[in-house]
Amino acid sequence: MSTTAQEIEESTAAVSRPGRRLRSLGGWAVVGALVLVGVFVATLVGVQMPNGRGSLDPEGVGDSGGMALAEILRDQGVDITVARTTTEARAALRDGTTLALANPYTLTDDGIRDLIAPAERVVFLSSGTHLLSLLDIGENAAADSAAVGPSCDVREFADVGTIRPDRVFRPAAGVEGCFGSGDAAAVLIDEADGQTRAVVEGARLFSNAYLAENGNAALGLALLGQTDRLVWYVPSFEDTDIEAQSPDTLGSLTPGWVTPAILLLLLTGLAAALWRGQRFGPLVAETLPVTVRASETMHGRARLTAKSGDATHAAEAIRDGTRRRLARRLGLAVHATADEVADAASDRLRIPRGTLQSVLQGALPADDPALVEYSRRLRELEDAVDQAIHELRRPE
Repeated sequence: MSTTAQEIEESTAAVSRPGRRLRSLGGWAVVGALVLVGVFVATLVGVQMPNGRGSLDPEGVGDSGGMALAEILRDQGVDITVARTTTEARAALRDGTTLALANPYTLTDDGIRDLIAPAERVVFLSSGTHLLSLLDIGENAAADSAAVGPSCDVREFADVGTIRPDRVFRPAAGVEGCFGSGDAAAVLIDEADGQTRAVVEGARLFSNAYLAENGNAALGLALLGQTDRLVWYVPSFEDTDIEAQSPDTLGSLTPGWVTPAILLLLLTGLAAALWRGQRFGPLVAETLPVTVRASETMHGRARLTAKSGDATHAAEAIRDGTRRRLARRLGLAVHATADEVADAASDRLRIPRGTLQSVLQGALPADDPALVEYSRRLRELEDAVDQAIHELRRPE
């Protein structure tokens, strides 16, 4: 009988081990499938996201995009060509064409000059300090958020109204400044070599979110709608003429065998983790080998409090303990408030309530002598309540 039972047990164990292994592999397969599904969904959402254009992009539908202004220009009969490379922009430029672009941060000075040279009108919808210096058109000035009108004799700005500029400039000599006060202007107009160049900080003024405010839309039409054709160039890091310099990296400064060795160590560590991880079974609840008595915990905390010298914290702990003990002795709930305990104790002791409130709710001591005195008062209060309860229960 014993041999038969042993054989049955061994066969059951042999069957159960592959079953556990299959369940483990099934769990890893489920995790891998979930990861792949998550990556697929994230990729699909990223590809189909309609709001992936940047600031002042004529095809951007987000708050910072410029599609609203582009559609208004098309409604006014302006033929808009969106160029995302300098090659496309130069090919689209011809006589009677306006070139609109944000600050071309990815182009060199020569690249900017070559790009804007064929255009009859050039409108920079945003600019940097270097671009202002390159164009020799002005410099930055102190910003003023007050609403301003055209304040210049430029014909196309006559019906714009007022705007609230986010940035103003100080025009250079011979440059017309509009929409400003004093020496500061939000729009700079420069006529040089048969070309009209305009600079405005339109990242907010011409965005989809704020185009309907004040005269923002009218200003955009006045700047970009003076010709029948508009080439809107969108700068990007993919379109640059700046020669890339490969900086020294950690990989280039280390010997060639370091990277393969690190990868081998990582793979070895991963394999060891998987190997050891499969040896662990389910969690098992076990009793502690040592039972710590409550008195030892109390003395340990007391020693820590005494070592830290925090008399206020110790006094608060003592007062809380006194409050709970008094509540239990007076027939109150364990979590009774200090006011409730003071009311019940004052009724039992026949003393004013304010006297007990000063003990149970007053200021806590800040040093050791005051802590000792405060502890003595709390102890006396507990003894008095115990004595009053004992006398009440004593038979006459």
